Amino acid sequence: MQDWLKTFHGANQPFPALEVAVKIAVALALGLLVGLEREWSNKDIGVRTFAMAALLGLLSSLLGSPLLIFSGTAILIVIVFANLRGLQTARKLEATTSTALAIVFLLGVLVSQGHLFTPVACAIIVAMLLALKPQLRAFAGGLTQQEVRSALLLGLLGFVVWPLLPDRFVDPWQLIQPREDWITVVVIAGLGFLNYVLLRIYGSKGIYLTAVLGGLVNSTATAAELALTLSRSGLFALTVPVILLTSVSMFFRNLVILAIFAPGAVRTAALPLVAMTLVAAYRVYRDRQRAADVDKGVTIDLGSPVSMKKVASFALLFLLLQVLATLGQRWIGNAGFQIVSVLGGLFSSASTTAAAANMALHGHVSQTQAGVAVVLTSIASALISLPLVHRQTKLRPQMRELVLSSVLQIVSALAILFLQGRVVSLL
Repeated sequence: MQDWLKTFHGANQPFPALEVAVKIAVALALGLLVGLEREWSNKDIGVRTFAMAALLGLLSSLLGSPLLIFSGTAILIVIVFANLRGLQTARKLEATTSTALAIVFLLGVLVSQGHLFTPVACAIIVAMLLALKPQLRAFAGGLTQQEVRSALLLGLLGFVVWPLLPDRFVDPWQLIQPREDWITVVVIAGLGFLNYVLLRIYGSKGIYLTAVLGGLVNSTATAAELALTLSRSGLFALTVPVILLTSVSMFFRNLVILAIFAPGAVRTAALPLVAMTLVAAYRVYRDRQRAADVDKGVTIDLGSPVSMKKVASFALLFLLLQVLATLGQRWIGNAGFQIVSVLGGLFSSASTTAAAANMALHGHVSQTQAGVAVVLTSIASALISLPLVHRQTKLRPQMRELVLSSVLQIVSALAILFLQGRVVSLL
């Protein structure tokens, strides 16, 4: 038998049977995955063509560059004739299907070269993009001009501006390191954009969800907007739980920022923030039925998700707070750092949290001190919403309830911080 096989192969080195079998199976599966979607969409180029295109890419790559070029040209010819037929029959180009076919051919080439993750991931993404055509069209059609500008600006900040910044301290006091600090600005801007997208998609599902998603974007602005909206709609009973939900979202957002830049500080900040969340959740749970009866069309407008003005103001505030916190730490010690954190929370808890986390990341303060700072700045940010809500509603019963709930949150958070400090000191 072995002699017969040697005679059959002759001077040619045979491909490893098991290896080639696995590659054929993978390439065929990827072609079928994309081809099935095209078949379900009633396209002329369907499952069989896509499967064979993947196999063609695999075989031509195994046989060498000349045949790979020839096979690629053959795929291009198929694409040209498919588009000519589309123009004759339906007067439209088959651009999406043609692009998908070319990609599948290249995926077969990648499989032949021993790649697995890249072709599989790309095939899944291509299939998703093809299958989600109605949803993507609806989403793109609903985009506003300022949202498109915001996405472009976010890309500019992250991929163009950041590489140009100096990767060193630019002052003799070693307070500002532009490239390191800019990473924080871009990440916070990206989180804000993501939260805005969630608010844009799901914000009309209910007033509680609107409060949660709006609080992720800007808790202070959301509290003021919703307080005014509820007052005008006569929904005074929902003022307290809705405002508390915006604070809860702010607590969660600050914890996420801390986890990104200083994960070690989460151990200190998590329990106090969770305690404040539970106090607020009880009040929200009491009024859950009232919220269910509210019109689901309540929306808020928080402006552009990412604008040059917002980014510039955030960056300046972030740098100012970081400089003040660093100087406070150097001159007064931990007390100076915490005082700056509390004052910063009155203006922007996101900026203050980012500054504290960035300082912990570079070892200027301990992880524990950064966690305490995030709790204090979150408390300050929740408190600053109270006068804004009072100005919008001027309802004493609701304000008394809101103040009482806020006091309970603060007491629970500070108590846990105190107990954590005692436990650490005893260990």
